[in-house]
Amino acid sequence: MRALVLNEVPSSPAVAEVDSPRPEAGELLVKVAVSSVNGFDAATAAGYLRGMMEHRFPLVVGKDFAGTVEALGEGVEGFSVGDAVFGVIMKPFLGTGSLAEYVTVSAGYGVTHVPAGLDIKDAGALGLAGIAAFDSLSALDLAKDETVLVSGATGGVGALAVQLAAALGARVIATARPGAEADFVSGLTDAEVAVVDFTGDLAAQVRALAPEGVDAIVHLAGDGVRLAGLLRPGGRIASTVGLTQEAVTGQDVIVHGVMADASAQTLTALAEKAASGALRVPVTAVFPLEEAADAFAAFGAGALGKITVTCS
Repeated sequence: MRALVLNEVPSSPAVAEVDSPRPEAGELLVKVAVSSVNGFDAATAAGYLRGMMEHRFPLVVGKDFAGTVEALGEGVEGFSVGDAVFGVIMKPFLGTGSLAEYVTVSAGYGVTHVPAGLDIKDAGALGLAGIAAFDSLSALDLAKDETVLVSGATGGVGALAVQLAAALGARVIATARPGAEADFVSGLTDAEVAVVDFTGDLAAQVRALAPEGVDAIVHLAGDGVRLAGLLRPGGRIASTVGLTQEAVTGQDVIVHGVMADASAQTLTALAEKAASGALRVPVTAVFPLEEAADAFAAFGAGALGKITVTCS
């Protein structure tokens, strides 16, 4: 089968032929229709995960998938051949990713059915970014009318977090450069979003909107320690990029480290929101599998929202 492959790290991935996977006990074989590029994939290619996870070469990259169940491993229940499914690859090693024509996934974790009303093209971009945004906001436990700053609002996770926070009734402040980035963020939801320019005096802009400090922060980009200084006393910051409580010692703030948990329950909740139109998956570019390396490069150049790859 064709797949986007790394033969070593760090290196740039390329499309190559590799052996097709076979489902083991408890696994589904999925014919992938759509996948997407995430920061995790870029970190893998850059070699940042060496020593943290086992790497099996040739290493097929990719976390998100949406497609059709092609075969069932022994003991699988709750799925049938032909089912439309989506989710996130959550194996304890790297190498059998989803930027490929086929992928095997555990039937018990990281996968659920695609509901009626959710386009398969959107499902393939929803998984990892969606659960990261969902888990960040769950950690913050936002109340209606609280003010939340989304730092890194133009990426896939940030674009979904802005929408989810607005749906909770929060007052949303989001970071973006003026122009196309700001327009993209403002157009994510019908709710009013205050966009601030992170290339300027971010602190002054945020304080002008929230003089006492913001109640909460979704930390997806930027200096977490500096951002924490924009919180009111007792405020909360949820970080997907490694900020720790120890890093803000002396500040009266609470840090929640977020490791996205691809439970079927969370995936189903996100899928239902997207199917109903309450959540828009912000796909801004689509590449065929033959051009998956170009999709990877476009992601690295800072494309807005989500970049997807059609795999079949």
